[in-house]
Amino acid sequence: MKKPTVKYSKGEIGRARIVEDFLPSPDKLVLREENVKVTLSLSQRSVAYFKRAAQKRRLPYQRMIRALVDAYAEKQEGKG
Repeated sequence: MKKPTVKYSKGEIGRARIVEDFLPSPDKLVLREENVKVTLSLSQRSVAYFKRAAQKRRLPYQRMIRALVDAYAEKQEGKG
């Protein structure tokens, strides 16, 4: 498939307006929490489930498990 030819012209493009920079800086886009490595034994069934679910979403399965544990802990802290 051939790429379309781009044609440039001289002169104004049209009405332009300056848009205020509203995006956060890159270091604020992804907030990283300090993680702690643990050894945890899970059932084969649970790990297989997370691996399948993660593969469908193209994510690491460990990240999904961590998000589940984080959500549970957050919910339980709120019940205090």
